[in-house]
Amino acid sequence: MTCSSRAQMESARRGRLPVRLLAVAGVSTLALLTGACSGGDNGDVKPAAVSQEDLTQLPEATTFATVANAPLDPQPTGGATSGKVVHPKADIVVYDGVGGKAIAKLPSIQMGSPTWVPVVSEQGEWAQVLLPTRPNAASGWIHLSNDATETAQNDYAINVNRAAFTLEILQGGKSIGKWTIGTGKPEHPTPAGRAYIIASIEETKNTYSPIVLPLSYHSDSLETFGGGPGTVGLHTWRDNSFSGQANSDGCIRVPSEALTELVKLPLGTIVNIT
Repeated sequence: MTCSSRAQMESARRGRLPVRLLAVAGVSTLALLTGACSGGDNGDVKPAAVSQEDLTQLPEATTFATVANAPLDPQPTGGATSGKVVHPKADIVVYDGVGGKAIAKLPSIQMGSPTWVPVVSEQGEWAQVLLPTRPNAASGWIHLSNDATETAQNDYAINVNRAAFTLEILQGGKSIGKWTIGTGKPEHPTPAGRAYIIASIEETKNTYSPIVLPLSYHSDSLETFGGGPGTVGLHTWRDNSFSGQANSDGCIRVPSEALTELVKLPLGTIVNIT
């Protein structure tokens, strides 16, 4: 991570579960709903079979990986979503399109927390989800069938305005809190786009933040930081010098009262950074 070492992340395998994860449903319900509501002529295409050996060879879609041939987020600059998030119960294959080529596998655990990814498009039993890998805005298609996944409705979102140095939490489109923050310095700017919270890590080494919330985006200027892959995160700081300033290495620094509310949000919550 930009502000936490890989060793720290790996040691945090007991990461916190999402607190406000709502309306978890079986995939059979999702299939019924998407089959009735989605447009798409080829949404009923079944995925190509992937052997266990081939699955082993696929890159794991985590913050440490790069999936160079992943399709990009179709609306990275604040596109609205339905609020649907998906949790794979075990490794699930990620494809480059509906009925397309296998490009990665999405694990059930991300950095010690259960994997929850936001859905940005649907076609029949297929869902396009955002990935936590490089490049920023990477996405992929997963097939929602059998009992391989769980789904939930997440009505929360976070808006980060780098120019105004503000972070705002929304619930159902309504503001429930807004704070002044710090962002990346000019040489290591906080990247813009539609990211999401991938995990919740209890800090055990550094003292600047009791919990760090890593995002799906990475620094554009740092390939690595502190032994980690340059993951951007949300966290507090040891003093208030960050407030209204661009002085981090890419992470978003927030006041402690903001972090108290942020850690209550479900994993997979969208973070729109403008």
